[in-house]
Amino acid sequence: MNERERAGGSGGSRPGLYADEVIAVKVKAELRKRMRGLRRAAPAGACEARSQKIRERLLSLPRVDAARSIALFFPIEGRNEVSLVPLDAVLRARGVAIGYPAIDPESRVMCFRTVPNVDALEERGFGFREPGPEHPRLEAPDVVVVPALAVAPSGHRLGYGAGYYDRALAESGAWTVAVLYDYQVLADLPTLPHDVPVAYVVTDARAFEPDLDADVGADPAT
Repeated sequence: MNERERAGGSGGSRPGLYADEVIAVKVKAELRKRMRGLRRAAPAGACEARSQKIRERLLSLPRVDAARSIALFFPIEGRNEVSLVPLDAVLRARGVAIGYPAIDPESRVMCFRTVPNVDALEERGFGFREPGPEHPRLEAPDVVVVPALAVAPSGHRLGYGAGYYDRALAESGAWTVAVLYDYQVLADLPTLPHDVPVAYVVTDARAFEPDLDADVGADPAT
């Protein structure tokens, strides 16, 4: 059996995946556990200090400065995600239209919707605060800021595994930027055909444009 032969029916494999894709799925699942545990162990004060540096770097990016519409995300409570909350008011003061991810409970399709302020976001069954369906969609945002558990030098990211962002970004022409703590930048990540790399990466220590041809173990530009 070669590595691209379909994997079949044992060990919890997903139907329709090739053998190497099954391995990638398993490795990504293990990496998620490790990266979530590592981030969860960080003190809240340290996460906020790192988040502030990330916010400052984001605001300094020319593509962000020129954007008229930006999709942010609200950090999931208890997971020590990068907090972009203070950016909401700063960007609105510049006249930027702000959207947040919203998931349709029936189709499980994610889009971005605008809200008057972050207080309008609420938990709707998916574990994070989001706009309700009564809020208008933010069509074709100029910039989408993407959360990540890890990112490789190629720009491929490790999310929580549901694929919401990959599906949404595959249909978007937005400039995408992943935000995460610097220790979450890894030398390499396994990828699947549907994984969508981001256009830029910002951490508390650096910002860089990914190299889609990056070799395993390559160090991203600082």
